Amino acid sequence: MRIGIDLGGTKIEVIALSDNGVELFRQRIATPRGDYVKSLQAIQYLVGEAEKSTGQTGTVGIGIPGTISPVTGKVKNANSVWLNGQDLKRDLENLLKREVRIANDANCMAMSEAVDGAGAGKQIVLALILGTGCGSGIVINGKVHQGANGIGGEWGHNPLPWQDEEEQQIAKTVPCYCGRQGCVELFVSGTGLCDDYQRHSGNKLNGEDIVRLSEQGDVIAEQSLQAYERRLAKSLASYMNVLDPDVVVFAGGVCNIERLYQNVPKLLPRFIFGKECSTPIKKALHGDSSGVRGAAWLWNE
Repeated sequence: MRIGIDLGGTKIEVIALSDNGVELFRQRIATPRGDYVKSLQAIQYLVGEAEKSTGQTGTVGIGIPGTISPVTGKVKNANSVWLNGQDLKRDLENLLKREVRIANDANCMAMSEAVDGAGAGKQIVLALILGTGCGSGIVINGKVHQGANGIGGEWGHNPLPWQDEEEQQIAKTVPCYCGRQGCVELFVSGTGLCDDYQRHSGNKLNGEDIVRLSEQGDVIAEQSLQAYERRLAKSLASYMNVLDPDVVVFAGGVCNIERLYQNVPKLLPRFIFGKECSTPIKKALHGDSSGVRGAAWLWNE
């Protein structure tokens, strides 16, 4: 049995999967925000509940909103800041009395989709999370690519490529929280779509409302969606020019905008080196369950 934990900023979720991927148990509790020790205890509790419910002992994989530094062995880059600087792997192994495997939550999502989701059977799977922020995960031959510095797939904090005049102006005037300018995340996250509509209309709406207005003939909503699709295509093209994956999977709230799957593939050849692109783009099969499922599949032997 494989146990996965998704350690999020607002909730901690556990799933237990059989060796062939059948869900045996699932539970979700609130994250004890700001309290590292209670976060450890919450994970210990959930693992115990999974094993008590199934009557089995499992391997444990954990997805976190950050990464483990290969230099210090401690958590870094987590937006759940109480995890940063902590020796999470050692502390959990002491609590659970077994080895645990830890990966970035975007990498876990990619792993789930590579094993038995939209990327199943593909050698190189690139998964993009397009939500409040944006990130990505890479799975190669069934293994998460974390990289020598633990930042494999940190796509959102590279600059938006081939910026037009409007994008250059946004890059100059809207700083990214990471301290740099013009990051991809400012443009192709769900937040970026909503911010673009607000800049042009003066109204703050969510993505679903922007899509609905566009379908009703709202000019500004349609322009914002077209700008979003163009920026996503540019950003993805620069990634694909390096990695050239076998499949691209979209996850996060934005992945539910169905027109992306028709329009972005049409735009990609404009920016891809060689002007050709046949790579399929698919919606995440497991939706918001992919992260916790992928954590369980970190033990993929």
